[in-house]
Amino acid sequence: MVSIFLRSLVFNILFYILLVFWVLVGIPTFLMPRWAIINIAKYWGISSIWLMRLICNTKVEFRGLEKIPEGPLIVASKHQSMWETFALLQFFDQPLYILKRELLWIPFFGWYLSKADMIGVNRGNGGRALVSMARRAGEEVRRGRQLIIFPEGTRTAVDAEPRYKTGVGQIYADCEVPCIPVALNSGLFWPRRAFLRYPGTIVVEFLDPLPAGLPRKQFLLQVSELIETATNRLVDAGRQEQAQLFGRVPSRVPLKAKPPAA
Repeated sequence: MVSIFLRSLVFNILFYILLVFWVLVGIPTFLMPRWAIINIAKYWGISSIWLMRLICNTKVEFRGLEKIPEGPLIVASKHQSMWETFALLQFFDQPLYILKRELLWIPFFGWYLSKADMIGVNRGNGGRALVSMARRAGEEVRRGRQLIIFPEGTRTAVDAEPRYKTGVGQIYADCEVPCIPVALNSGLFWPRRAFLRYPGTIVVEFLDPLPAGLPRKQFLLQVSELIETATNRLVDAGRQEQAQLFGRVPSRVPLKAKPPAA
């Protein structure tokens, strides 16, 4: 564990140094089209993955890339870690995120988000914010962008009870495009709100896309079942790998997806 702590310390320091580097490199993109800052974000993600492999011995395996449709798309991903927020960018030409409006106010980082035309949401506006967000997301996606969303709304611990938001169904209905579910086990290796970064293999699996036009309730049930079933399988495999590395399998209580929460 001492080795893991020291590797994590070095990685966390270098990770933020790397972020500052790309923030500085990206300054000229303020005078360039949107694709320029999106490419900078992709390079940041790829270089961060490489750094984690180098320092923490955390490998990455992406499965099902051939299933990703071309053109406008919703990407509905499990969200266990900060890791997937930058790791998924590299696979999409015009990625789009929905995020807290306050993030847009952060100097440079928030300005880049605005430059990339990300959608900021005022959560204090409740239902009005959801309607406005879904409408704008639909407009952007129909222009050819790929919307990366986290249906649970926030990062969840590996064994946390899954709670999918009904607002995702509204977004799906407004966008009128296919949705590809994404399962992963990143929380085993980069846990949320944790300092340590663990060795092993992060697996990201792109599942079979769901077509546009499904009834909203059917979509929510299918996307949650697909993501949770595959994620539980990937987490189990990841824990088996950790057992080989550390000599034990952490305890796990099997969980089932609950009906979507409002």
